Amino acid sequence: MSEQTLPTTAHAWHLDTRPAGRPTTSNFSLREVALPTPGAGQLLIANEYLSVDPYMRGRMSDKKSYIEPYDVDAPMDGPAVGRVLVSNAEGFAPGDHVVHVLGWRDYAILDAAGAQKVDPNLAPLPAYLGVLGVPGLTAYIGLERFAKIKEGDTVFVSGAAGAVGTQAGQIAKLKGAGLVIGSAGSDQKVKLLIEEYGYDVAFNYKNGPVAEQLAKAAPEGIDVFFDNVGGEHLEAAIGALKLHARIVLCGMVSQYNDEKVVGPRNLWNLSVTRSDILAFMVSEELDLQPDFVREVGGWLAEGKLRYRETVRNGLENTLDAFLAMMRGENIGKMIVKL
Repeated sequence: MSEQTLPTTAHAWHLDTRPAGRPTTSNFSLREVALPTPGAGQLLIANEYLSVDPYMRGRMSDKKSYIEPYDVDAPMDGPAVGRVLVSNAEGFAPGDHVVHVLGWRDYAILDAAGAQKVDPNLAPLPAYLGVLGVPGLTAYIGLERFAKIKEGDTVFVSGAAGAVGTQAGQIAKLKGAGLVIGSAGSDQKVKLLIEEYGYDVAFNYKNGPVAEQLAKAAPEGIDVFFDNVGGEHLEAAIGALKLHARIVLCGMVSQYNDEKVVGPRNLWNLSVTRSDILAFMVSEELDLQPDFVREVGGWLAEGKLRYRETVRNGLENTLDAFLAMMRGENIGKMIVKL
């Protein structure tokens, strides 16, 4: 693309109003915005793939969280992979592909310090938003550093068919877990968990109380609970803990739309079993990233780790992709292809 044909405008999704409960299309708008000339140390990027993720729902509210909320009447952001059109920064050249966090738009200008080069010859570009991106790293950190999987552990993963859950179950197995159990929201997903992702047991949480289905799957209890869902799942898992079990809190997607969140009623069982509830932020554990790249990259090359993506096409469908992901309509990572 020559300098004369460089874009002068971009299209970006904006948060118009903060959702009360479940987000709707009325809370958002896709607007045309001016695109300034990139300055010293900056890149102009044409986005090719965008990520939509559950944590974004929390940023649409202004309540206290682990990440700053989106501003009302301003563009939203999130992980993206794009191609460099203009580089005013050393180490980057036009044509390079980078991962950055100015998604929810077609073109982005950002400081080069906020971009990381990726190689499309090593893995397909969308993989850097999923299995080789933050979801995969999240599963790896949660299990490696916090769950500290031991040989023979019984591991329960909620939201097991999502971007993090599909990886968490496989990584637990590769790390030596003896029995890996997953929950998902449809019979189709349950079948995939067992046949494609190597889960030993899986159940549809819509088919009956989670506690009852978990007790059937793990009659002797669980050593590790990797939680993406919260709510009923968390309470059921607390009731099924073995001695010195570990609960890793990754997400609570079942409660992101709730204005008031009610906690588990059986927390005393943590004392009875001397178990731990552990929470983490990926950005605080990045010293594990080289190990993640080495191990997960090796497993992918050897065909030991599988992943899927659910792809929607077009920037105009980014919001629909996000809402569908929040309804659980994705298998693996939800991606928007521009």
